[in-house]
Amino acid sequence: MSRLGRKEEETLIEMASATDGEDSNGPLYESGSNTESELPGNSEGLSSTETTLLIPDHQVIDKRHQSKDSVFFRDGVRRIDFVLSFVDDPNKDEEKKVDRRREFERNLQKSGLELETEDKKESENGKTYYVKIHAPWEVLITYAEVLNIKVPIKENDIPCTIENPIDCMLSPFRLPEKVMHPDPDYFTAPFRKDRQELYLIHDESTFFSPSVRNRIVFYILTRCPYGTEEGKKKFGIKRLLSNGTYTAAYPLHDCQYWKKSNDPHCDNERYTLYMEWARFLRFFKEQPLDLIRKYYGEKIGIYFAWLGFYTEMLFLAAVVGLFCFLYGWFTMDANMSSKEICDPAIGGEIIMCPLCDMDCNYWKLNTTCRPSEYSHLFDNVATLFFAIFMGIWVTLFLEFWKRRQARLKYEWDLVDFEEEQQQLQLRPEYEAKCTQKKKNPVTQEMEPYLPLTSKAVRFCISGTTVLFWISLIIASMIAVILYRLSVYAAFASIMKNTQTLQPISGLLTPQLATSVTASCLNFVIIMILNFLYERIAIWITDMEIPRTHLEYENRLTMKMFLFQFVNYYSSCFYVAFFKGKFVGYPGKYTYMFNHWRNEECDPAGCLIELTTQLTIVMAGKQIWGNIQEAIVPWIWNWWGRQRARCNPENLYSRWEQDHDLQHFGPLGLFYEYLEMVIQFGFITLFVASFPLAPLLALMNNILEIRVDSWKLTTQFRRPVASKAHSIGVWQEILNGMAVLSVVTNAFIVAFTSDMIPRLVYYYAYSPNADSPMSGYINNSLSVFRVENFSVEARPKDQGDIVFCRYRDYRYPPDHELKYSHTMQFWHILAAKMAFIIIMEHVVFIVKFFVAWMIPDVPADVTARIKREKFITQKILHEYELNKLKEKLCQGQTYQGMEKEFIATEGKMELSQAM
Repeated sequence: MSRLGRKEEETLIEMASATDGEDSNGPLYESGSNTESELPGNSEGLSSTETTLLIPDHQVIDKRHQSKDSVFFRDGVRRIDFVLSFVDDPNKDEEKKVDRRREFERNLQKSGLELETEDKKESENGKTYYVKIHAPWEVLITYAEVLNIKVPIKENDIPCTIENPIDCMLSPFRLPEKVMHPDPDYFTAPFRKDRQELYLIHDESTFFSPSVRNRIVFYILTRCPYGTEEGKKKFGIKRLLSNGTYTAAYPLHDCQYWKKSNDPHCDNERYTLYMEWARFLRFFKEQPLDLIRKYYGEKIGIYFAWLGFYTEMLFLAAVVGLFCFLYGWFTMDANMSSKEICDPAIGGEIIMCPLCDMDCNYWKLNTTCRPSEYSHLFDNVATLFFAIFMGIWVTLFLEFWKRRQARLKYEWDLVDFEEEQQQLQLRPEYEAKCTQKKKNPVTQEMEPYLPLTSKAVRFCISGTTVLFWISLIIASMIAVILYRLSVYAAFASIMKNTQTLQPISGLLTPQLATSVTASCLNFVIIMILNFLYERIAIWITDMEIPRTHLEYENRLTMKMFLFQFVNYYSSCFYVAFFKGKFVGYPGKYTYMFNHWRNEECDPAGCLIELTTQLTIVMAGKQIWGNIQEAIVPWIWNWWGRQRARCNPENLYSRWEQDHDLQHFGPLGLFYEYLEMVIQFGFITLFVASFPLAPLLALMNNILEIRVDSWKLTTQFRRPVASKAHSIGVWQEILNGMAVLSVVTNAFIVAFTSDMIPRLVYYYAYSPNADSPMSGYINNSLSVFRVENFSVEARPKDQGDIVFCRYRDYRYPPDHELKYSHTMQFWHILAAKMAFIIIMEHVVFIVKFFVAWMIPDVPADVTARIKREKFITQKILHEYELNKLKEKLCQGQTYQGMEKEFIATEGKMELSQAM
């Protein structure tokens, strides 16, 4: 090793001794390995392609005083691409941590990175060391080739599309052009070290954006070894973070979010994002997606693009849903069913059978006057129209999103990006835990693998755990049902005997009180189970040891979504499809566990209860989610933010400011997607019961975009940039929910609402041609002789009542087929089944036709992709031809050069012809 290399090793040892408690200033690491420097080999976590880097001789740079609120080393030239932090922790493991850090940082220097350490004395708390990392040009170009990063080769000469005539009307919603498109549009090609003169390299220090630089550095950090423990090679910053060797690892924000940097060369992109995007007062403005992508990477950019597009499409659904709701509002007074229920001469004379055994009394139908009127808001003809409309809306949303996604793939240079690139990148945890190796049939290299027996055992444990938690959800739902059955009688008694509740007895019925309190209880249980299961899902996914990051995300996504699906929607499925369907009839009720009598629906139907359940769970989830996303990080960062504003820049450095922020984490976007997909289920699966659901979702999403952008820009450290060309497995989940929503809404209209029974009565059983719906309430209620009650079900206060009514279609007690279903019941059932079949087929046919009519990729994008490929190939071929000509002119000939020259010209001609 050269003298310089020995000096670096001594510096590393000095740093280790400093961490043991010496009071000396922290050493300054300026890696400068010469060409003899050794790179980690394949067995140490870096591929053979990555080990070809040659580091130039170290150049001593004169240090000068500089503000600590900077993103550069002390020399003011080298940019800080990543920061590692650690603290003094005098315990029995400290010596081992020092050894790990020494070896890890030595290997980082061997890989070409340059380090500079800030001593703990210079930190605000006097305990934390900060290791600043810089990737020099040679490292960047090496790993740019490894990661197949595309770079500009020529300015895009494809003319822009013709402006839309209505663009002038949209100008209030537009952002400045510099914010929307911070960089010019270029033709791009994958970077190769041997073609550097081909690319538009004006300045090596700014050629790779900060997001690309931190992505490259993080790639090295996750694969850099730090020693051997227990006979196994250990590597990766993730493991060092988990065992406490380092406390944090993060790239820096480029400036403070509330003011611009003093550095004239700083782009101040964080400040621009905050001012133009992250403030709520900008809620009506479009999102600067190109700037988001440039600053945070494509993965975060595609999330905000999807969320913005989803919100835009919700506007149409919200407007139609609002009109359907207003239709119900304006036709409320013309609803014959609620009129008859509220009429003292009709509903006031109908005595209903008790809703529970013994403790409940007979009651008059007109006590449900108000709920029956409110039920018409959602249970009307517009409900059917809206259910069909939403089935088609879902298809339009998914198909138009594919087109939007295809355009983004072109604009963000993701056309040739394939998930296989991620599939080939093994997770460091997989490489560390899998000790056995076998030959990869594709690469023909030895790589770690998990034996089939071990994989089977892990999957069995994982599947059993998931089934156990789903069973726990079902058990909790049954507990809520038992709560409903148990407290109804108590509510009925309290409301009857409490004088202060008499004025609102018409509005707050025992059924409504039971439904509201049960929904609130169910929501609390949902939140508790969510909190517990999130940690269980991560644990069992880690236990499975997925091979790649993509596999890890997909497995965790399916587990979490399956659980959340059952957790959030099970109560809605119960109210929609089970409550009131298996009640029996007076004298022969059905009982849960032979003890609790099954619930009945309100005489106006169960739809209003489904609406109540959906509103409480959906609105409660959105409110709680916004509190978690905004209030909690704000509280955690409050003290750090106050200190940052009060202390001068030379006392509170850029790396300390970012260190005091919250960690976004690799699963940060996962929870954002999960929240929105669960919301998507609420507005599609049960939208027939609540037309205002899209409007609530729209208002929430307008707030959600600004909350997410605000917390990402102000409350969290800068995430490591990563690529993604789609929303991944969430697309398939949305497709599945879109299909399921057609089925659920058809069943809700048929079995939960009263639309089909009313239509059957209107066309087949109404005796009054002038007013076809008059008499419907009396027709829908059957007669029961109270002396036929069993001893266990007979009310305590029998009175002089002889007959009571109940909701069903059965023969009266004086009929030879008493209490058996009438023919009208079977007609209604047949009409319901026919409606489900017809509605499903009509909607599915329209959905598939619309999907077939709308191409996934816009025609202009297809033409642009072909044009760019042609231009790129032409440029590359001309470059190769010119290189051969230069060699010929310089007299550098070798056997076969003439044939190579002819072949290159032929390749150019063939490319032009194609």
